[in-house]
Amino acid sequence: MLFPRSGRAVQNLSAAGMSALLLASAMKHFRDPAFYRPVVPDYLCREDAGAGQSPAPAHPLAILSRDEWIAVSGLLELAAAVAILVPFTRRLAATGTALMFTAFLAGHLDALRRAYGPQGNPVQRKVHTLRLPLQAPLIAWAWSLRTRGVRAGGGAEL
Repeated sequence: MLFPRSGRAVQNLSAAGMSALLLASAMKHFRDPAFYRPVVPDYLCREDAGAGQSPAPAHPLAILSRDEWIAVSGLLELAAAVAILVPFTRRLAATGTALMFTAFLAGHLDALRRAYGPQGNPVQRKVHTLRLPLQAPLIAWAWSLRTRGVRAGGGAEL
């Protein structure tokens, strides 16, 4: 049969799709970090002071610069892309990926808030209005990879 109907095959195909998406996103973090800059909340970003100046007081979560957050999230997506392919690590990786996508909601909400603020423009409003709801299916998809496949006969595979 060209397309097996077992739940395991569907689960593996779904995991491969999620892995490809995560890998493409991870690569984009390093090729085009500017794409991700708007979705890193300001309160997470450390403001590096110039030579001889002390940094301004920051939020307690402001431990990395914006570019460092982008690089770290790219590395996390790369690790998730690999781990989600391996059946032994898939459940943990899928849980972590769903949590990561959920955490990214804060950045998307912050970007949307800024897009509709005084410095925002119509293009930013459109982009971030469309980008935010895409997180919901990504979270659901990652979460769905936590379960084991179901055999064609209806029983769960172990």
